Amino acid sequence: MLSEQKIRQNYRDAVRAFKTRYPKVQFAWSYKTHYNNAICRIFHQEGSWAEVVSGFEYKKALGNGVAGSNIIFNGPEKHHDELRLAIENNSIIHIDHFEELYSLIELCGEMNKKARVAVRVNMDTGVYPIWDRFGFNYENEQAWTAITKIVASGKMQLVGVHAHIGTYMLSTNAYKIAATKLCALAMRCKNELQTPVKYVDLGGGFPSANPLKGALMAGSVPSVDEFAEAITSTILNFGFKTDELPLLILETGRALIDDAGYLLGTVLANKRLSDGRKATIMDFGVNIMFTSFWYDHKISPAQETSHFDEETVMFGPLCMNIDVIRESVTMPLLNRGDHVVVHKVGPTT
Repeated sequence: MLSEQKIRQNYRDAVRAFKTRYPKVQFAWSYKTHYNNAICRIFHQEGSWAEVVSGFEYKKALGNGVAGSNIIFNGPEKHHDELRLAIENNSIIHIDHFEELYSLIELCGEMNKKARVAVRVNMDTGVYPIWDRFGFNYENEQAWTAITKIVASGKMQLVGVHAHIGTYMLSTNAYKIAATKLCALAMRCKNELQTPVKYVDLGGGFPSANPLKGALMAGSVPSVDEFAEAITSTILNFGFKTDELPLLILETGRALIDDAGYLLGTVLANKRLSDGRKATIMDFGVNIMFTSFWYDHKISPAQETSHFDEETVMFGPLCMNIDVIRESVTMPLLNRGDHVVVHKVGPTT
């Protein structure tokens, strides 16, 4: 179950946080976070573009009425026919590796049409391990090499630079560093290649309100406003002329929908484990709620219960020992057929 009201509120709060600080902001809904059409359309109604990572998601975005020019195509696996479709629809293609770059040069030549492209950049932002499996590295000049090849080919239009530095990021300073390095690339494109880029895309990665297993204390998660301040102040102070400020694109996903989702489950059985711990078996498991592997989701009874609480292990019904919803949670006595609510389960990934 998802709350449309909460989704719209989250989106509007995030837009406000950035647009009150920076004049040119565009959000692009991350389809991989939740690609249910009804959910995607809510974000599009609010003004969001679409950010997709597969041909399946790309076609869903088109089907949801998103203009091709407002679709950002990310990811390392873009098939030849999918790239062709993206070029035909004037979508923005974020290039992930050199093989893809060379394929695009060839394809654009065949189609006699310039693709709108950006390079995905990975970098050291002081948070480790570095997310360097995607895109071109900043520090070793690989990203700049990719940029120069794009411009030199004459087959593509370089429109932006993009970075997605991680997920559940708790460091606002990491975004300052990422914004600084993307701005440096943008400025270098203008000064050395006479090719000004239109946007910088900081991707997503803002943390949700869900606590990571054993990692967080209450109140330690930065707000969207804090991330907005870090990113926008960096770009504004970088040295762009006012009329040359790049569009800021954000691909925020989980932070906009986590707390809008709820799961209603049913108790199947109670038992005692060999070490004496109480265990409760539910009718849903990690196949439905695999975020249990990294989140300690809040779980509460859906009906009146006794006042006696006990530390409980909550298992799903799957035939494997790793099907654990909560390794330890304080719960009242629950009987077979009782219901519980799991909070903040908005994403599908």
